[in-house]
Amino acid sequence: MHTMSEHYKFIQARSEHFFGEIEGRLADLSKAERDKLTTLVGYSDFVSRHLARHPEWIKEVLSATIHIKENYAELLNEQLAEVNTTEQLYQQLRTFRHLHMLCICARDLLNTQDIEHSLQQVSCLADALILGAYNWLYRYFCEKHGTPEGEHGPQPLIIHAMGKLGGKELNFSSDIDLIFTFPAKGTTQGAKKTLEHQQFFIRLAQQLIAALNKITDEGQVFRVDMRLRPFGDSGPLAMHFAAFEDYYQDQGRHWERFAMLKARILNPPSPYTEQLEAILKPFVFRRYLDFTTLDALRDMKQLIAREIRRRQLADNIKLGAGGIREVEFFAQSFQLIHGGREPALQCKSLKRALFALVDLDIVEEEVIETLYTNYLWLRKTEHTLQQLDDQQTQTLPEKEWQRYVVSQVMQVENIEAFEQVLANVMANVHSQFNELVEEAHESHSEDDSLFKKCRDCWRMPLELHEFCELFSDHLTQKECQGIHQQLEEFSQQMRGFRLGQRGEDTLKKLMPEVLYVLIEQHPQRSDKVLSAVLQVVNAILGRTTYLDLLLENPDVLKQLVSLCSRSDWIANQIKRFPLLLDELLSPVYLQKQCVSLDDTRAEHADELRQHLLRIDPEDIEQWMEAIRQFKLCQQLRIAASDISGSLPISNVSNKLTVLAEVSISTVFQQAWRQITAKYGKPEHLKDQETGFAIIGYGKLGGYELGYGSDLDLVFLHDAPQQTHTTGAKKIGTTQFYIKLAQRIMHYLTTSTLFGRLYETDLRLRPSGDAGLMSCHIDGFASYQQNDAWTWEHQALVRARVVWGGKMLSERFNAVRQTTLEKRRPTEELRMEVAQMRQKMRDHLLKKDATQIDLKQCEGGIADIEFLTQFWVLAHSCEFPKLAQYTDNLRILDAIAKAEVVDKEITNLLKSAYLALRAEYHQLTLSGNKLADDSDDLAAIRRKVSEIWSNVMQPTT
Repeated sequence: MHTMSEHYKFIQARSEHFFGEIEGRLADLSKAERDKLTTLVGYSDFVSRHLARHPEWIKEVLSATIHIKENYAELLNEQLAEVNTTEQLYQQLRTFRHLHMLCICARDLLNTQDIEHSLQQVSCLADALILGAYNWLYRYFCEKHGTPEGEHGPQPLIIHAMGKLGGKELNFSSDIDLIFTFPAKGTTQGAKKTLEHQQFFIRLAQQLIAALNKITDEGQVFRVDMRLRPFGDSGPLAMHFAAFEDYYQDQGRHWERFAMLKARILNPPSPYTEQLEAILKPFVFRRYLDFTTLDALRDMKQLIAREIRRRQLADNIKLGAGGIREVEFFAQSFQLIHGGREPALQCKSLKRALFALVDLDIVEEEVIETLYTNYLWLRKTEHTLQQLDDQQTQTLPEKEWQRYVVSQVMQVENIEAFEQVLANVMANVHSQFNELVEEAHESHSEDDSLFKKCRDCWRMPLELHEFCELFSDHLTQKECQGIHQQLEEFSQQMRGFRLGQRGEDTLKKLMPEVLYVLIEQHPQRSDKVLSAVLQVVNAILGRTTYLDLLLENPDVLKQLVSLCSRSDWIANQIKRFPLLLDELLSPVYLQKQCVSLDDTRAEHADELRQHLLRIDPEDIEQWMEAIRQFKLCQQLRIAASDISGSLPISNVSNKLTVLAEVSISTVFQQAWRQITAKYGKPEHLKDQETGFAIIGYGKLGGYELGYGSDLDLVFLHDAPQQTHTTGAKKIGTTQFYIKLAQRIMHYLTTSTLFGRLYETDLRLRPSGDAGLMSCHIDGFASYQQNDAWTWEHQALVRARVVWGGKMLSERFNAVRQTTLEKRRPTEELRMEVAQMRQKMRDHLLKKDATQIDLKQCEGGIADIEFLTQFWVLAHSCEFPKLAQYTDNLRILDAIAKAEVVDKEITNLLKSAYLALRAEYHQLTLSGNKLADDSDDLAAIRRKVSEIWSNVMQPTT
């Protein structure tokens, strides 16, 4: 370790090097002046660098340690009066800044002034430079583009100095935080080429920032930070008063209230500045304290503490525990709490704010005296650190000779003594900080380290390596990387989203809870699950009620994360329709036992009826929204029960099918009411008859609907020819039933806010797309008997009435039975079924090198369905009961009972069918179309393929 004499020798050597470079310019210095210069250039690279470049400044800098000049604005204006170009402006601003900063630095390092004067001088110098540049550029712009006139004369670009500059407490090497506004919109006057005020002031602001911020050969004046303006980096550089007021009334955040506490208008007082101050005052100082203010103070206090822990800021005299920021937060907290009622606290100066607390008997005088003394000591240390090389630093230097310089300027005996004094000062400040604002009750215990980590990682930015280190006990490196990237992207997105203060506060509390539940429930897949959950959160950002719902109901949040982990389909549904979150409040249905189809149908029908009672039946738009909302909610309940394992696959399909039937029934009733109100009823009908039936084919007919399945429908009627309706506006009954079918389709397929009720397909009606939308039962029977293709008879195997009167339903069942019982040449049938299966596979099979299409692949779902249909068409002529059922499982039972096929084969097909459909359902829920091949799936498909080959192989 170096001794003090070695540090002294090192500093002397630095001075001698400087003197060697400019020896010829030092002949007229007195010994006292030479001693001062020796100390200054030995202590500070900033001083030696600039005096080596400008030796002509040496005398002025040394004399400034005795004769202080603070009339910066007057001196600068004299120099700028001779400036004619922006290049000259840049030059003058920089040389003026450096010269006078050298003078301030000299006084500080030699201790010929106290730190309060130093802070004031740096602030006054900054004011002069900003306003000097602005005034020159404003005149230049007015000459070029005309003057932006307003109700009180020429409109200025009003400059808010924020932070320490606002309080006239600017650091020696600080950024300056600015916000620009102007009074009102309009167009400049007095020039050939005028500009809108917005353009004028934005261009002026850009030029002013460049004049201060741009780095030239002479360096820069100040680093300029504009991120405190409304909407941050995405907001306009200059905003007119009306928009400015709207922003702070509607979207101002708690941190912006803190920031605006120190906002000081640099422009001279005018009616415009008075108008602007009147806009900001009610935003910053509220007459009555609300709890959100206290919550915000607690949050900011916790944020400070977390950042200290995370960054291990022990040597940082601003941000470390007991640093400058904690003193500022102490004062600002009391200003926000009491400032609305106590005008004495409505000030920019930290000193005035602190001692106003004494005058108001809010804090004891001894506490404030000690706190402010410690604050000044820290600020003096900070200035000294920055004066070593004009760097924006608040961290003690690593080089020991620089620590020695700091201890000497701070007038402490040695480095060890300085570090001990610093530790005592910061400990005292931190104790006062810790007593400020009582901590809120937390939903998690203090020893819940995982929740603390989740809270910390959301509320302060963490680098990837910090995030990985923080969660190393809980997550893999890969998962940490995935989560960190998603949180970064989500945070970036939030910056551009106008969420509002309430939403922002809720999200700040909610996101740590989301991460906590995620990591606790799904540590192995947390990065993938987070993606789905964030999609939902993203969808509800503008709806604070739903954010509150998740925050205030931990069980709902857990259920959401659980569902998202199991089902991309559910996550997507909730994302599209956030009202589904309400369904998670009472997940009682998850414990319901499986009930019969009739009971499920009655339950759905009654619930839908009650749901629609609140809607005026004449308000069709609301009625359509309500029935869609009901279907979405019921579908979510079924899916939640499905993935929880409380429903077997057959019951899932039954419930989805019954839900579709109830929806179709309700849609029919509404359509019937609408069409008969307009045209009357068909004249052949008696009592409650409708003479209409809706036939469900495919999955609907076979009780095998899945999530998002289409409905294959055919509409039938039994109206005699040449009959009409009974209404004042008569039409033919054929036309009536076509209009009825069109209205049903409209209600089913129209997209509303809650999407379509169902996708439908009518291509299975006689003559397909070329046929009438509603077909007469006699025409349907004739078509099936004489014109239908074999594949249409295959489809008829899975067809049933899903809505219709007794007489027409019986006629359809008779036509179906007769058609299916028709005797067919077995080999010809076998060939046609096999060809149709191959044609379907060629057309529909989704091919992938590593994954399989469970429905269309060899040995898949469609193969089993085609086998079943073949047996029904081939053997119903001998065994009519084969045509009794429409679902594959009961058909297979009937085939086994009739001994058409060995029971072992039908049982094998049933178990294969259930397994493949269960897997297919899970794929749908997870948002996938193809399955990963596995030994189990391969074995199932191999057995089905063997049966297919044995059955469908020609026997010639």
